[in-house]
Amino acid sequence: MEDEAPVIYGLEFQARTISAQTAETEQIRFLVGTQSLRSENQVHHIDFDDESNVLNKNIFLHRDGEIWNLTASTVDKNLLTTCYNKTSESKAEMKASIWRIPCDFDSSDDSSHSSLELVCHLDNADYGDMKSVLWHPTGDTTTLVGLTDSHIITWDFDASSSVAKVKDSTGLESKGQPKFTCVRWNPHHNCTQVATANDSCIRGWDLRSMQQIYHIENAHGQLVRDIDFNPNKQYYLVSCGDDCKIKFWDTRNTSEPLKVLSEHSHWVWSVKYNHFHDQLLLSSSSDSRVILHSVVSLSSEPYGHLAENEEDSDEDTEEKSLEPLKDGVIATYEEHEDSVYASCWSTADPWVFASLSYDGRLVINKVPRAEKYKILL
Repeated sequence: MEDEAPVIYGLEFQARTISAQTAETEQIRFLVGTQSLRSENQVHHIDFDDESNVLNKNIFLHRDGEIWNLTASTVDKNLLTTCYNKTSESKAEMKASIWRIPCDFDSSDDSSHSSLELVCHLDNADYGDMKSVLWHPTGDTTTLVGLTDSHIITWDFDASSSVAKVKDSTGLESKGQPKFTCVRWNPHHNCTQVATANDSCIRGWDLRSMQQIYHIENAHGQLVRDIDFNPNKQYYLVSCGDDCKIKFWDTRNTSEPLKVLSEHSHWVWSVKYNHFHDQLLLSSSSDSRVILHSVVSLSSEPYGHLAENEEDSDEDTEEKSLEPLKDGVIATYEEHEDSVYASCWSTADPWVFASLSYDGRLVINKVPRAEKYKILL
């Protein structure tokens, strides 16, 4: 049986940020923010039916500027945050706000678009331009983490009164004037830690004390673009950057990476662990490609050590047939014609993922059936 063809959706404007719906997991849903200088920007609310391969969309106006970062809430399926370029006659600033998708929109009417409803602005206390905002990974609390050029900020969000108050902050102290590029919430350790990247370095932070707890110096030869935590192994994280490499780290010993992948030919913008099967890794790059990797040797699966030592093993043929997975590239996707700035896994279906290129092309793909059955069987 052949694998299903990808589903391609074209946005009217350029775009560089996508988020999977996290607060409600019954539906495969992605939110995409546009980046147009000339027109009112939009948030595309996209539902995907994986049985029929049909995509349904709703479009909401984001009147406050081009969207650089968008994150779906883990608390309420109708809430999201955006970081956007707010321009006035005198200056341009990167701001962040919480928005609500209107409940009374007409999903059958494509001709008129409702506007997102502003819940509240996220005050950054003059710490500089906002880069990204993260909701608490489990949605158990209404704490948000934000990143500016030089600071990490936490807010307490009260949905009932639509107010977000700054809770704490810490600054980046380093030689020169390096800027943060990304932040990722660690789902382990009771969600009390985050990791950030600045220049070629990765830093771990404890949100309770706002102190640095580990530091990976020169993690990449050039700028680090993205980081992600293994959902099942609490000390493992992955990073990618402008040196075209993907690297795996153990935060208990950061002197050397555990593994290095060099499959991309240009900057790697995004790297994401599968939320359910941590041997599956998704990466996207400005070489216009999306790559699905199998990293069994560093996964939590019991056959991981077999894949790592496969060449030296003496198991008989029958036993080897029970170990069908090994490290390597599962598939390379080339449906994009521009830099693929973002990719993400569906939180509702572990076999579905989406990628977004700057020209506004959204592509939804599935893990190949053969690989899916190897994992399940």
